[in-house]
Amino acid sequence: QVQLVESGGGSVQAGGSRRLSCTPSGSIYNDNCMGWIRQAPGMGREAVAAIYTGLGRPLYADSVLGRFTISKDNARKTVYLQMDSVQPEDTAMFHCAAEAGDCLVAPNGGPLSSAATWGQGTQVTVS
Repeated sequence: QVQLVESGGGSVQAGGSRRLSCTPSGSIYNDNCMGWIRQAPGMGREAVAAIYTGLGRPLYADSVLGRFTISKDNARKTVYLQMDSVQPEDTAMFHCAAEAGDCLVAPNGGPLSSAATWGQGTQVTVS
């Protein structure tokens, strides 16, 4: 069974930084769109960033553009989300997600919020 293992969540002060990591435990990685989808209590899910493990540009939601950076280490088969200048509205459960193939673009130009495989999530709390 494929699992996406997230780490790096925790508490952070507004204006600070946090880096999340995601490593698949199974065969998922190559030729996959890897991304981060967050969900705050009482809110819908929001795909914040995605990156294809092959060649291609990353995708970002407007709400995080310029503050968050998604990156990948193909040798380690790990995807990262560097979160800078975090704000209280960034408080959410952040899930790593994977979908076979290249990343699809949502109508708003950001990443899609659907994925075939999800991780359990890592909580980020900004105060």
